Amino acid sequence: MLFMKDQDGKYHPAPKEMVLTAANKLSGYQLRRGSHIISADLAKTVIGYKLQGRQQEVFACLFLDTQHRILSFQEMFRGSIHHTAVHPREIVKEALLLNASAVILAHNHPSGNSQPSKEDIFLTNTLKDILDVVEVKILDHMVVGDDVTAFTDVGLLKP
Repeated sequence: MLFMKDQDGKYHPAPKEMVLTAANKLSGYQLRRGSHIISADLAKTVIGYKLQGRQQEVFACLFLDTQHRILSFQEMFRGSIHHTAVHPREIVKEALLLNASAVILAHNHPSGNSQPSKEDIFLTNTLKDILDVVEVKILDHMVVGDDVTAFTDVGLLKP
């Protein structure tokens, strides 16, 4: 719990909006260019803060260099409450422009359900095949709902 100090020097629980703003700032700091992604848990946490609570689906990519340092976190596509169109060509273009060697895919489910759908699995496999051609490895795909499910954690993507 986050507390804030009032004018009289007393501490009170911070409002939810203030906590979310602070968390978003922290996640932005952790996703700055050059930061290392040292664990899957760190990636899940910071990506979760970025995409959780959105009212529409957002598909994002965390582009990484050969040392798994962040090159860029980009919200690539936005959609409706239950679908977003993902264009592999645009992901390939951005990966090549940034000279990325790896990427972590992420998208949210506004419903709160973080379980990957059949469409999510199909898309991930399609993107894997396409990105393999240009030597960009998909390290994971995170689905953000009320919590975050990583494809590698549930055996849908081999690390």
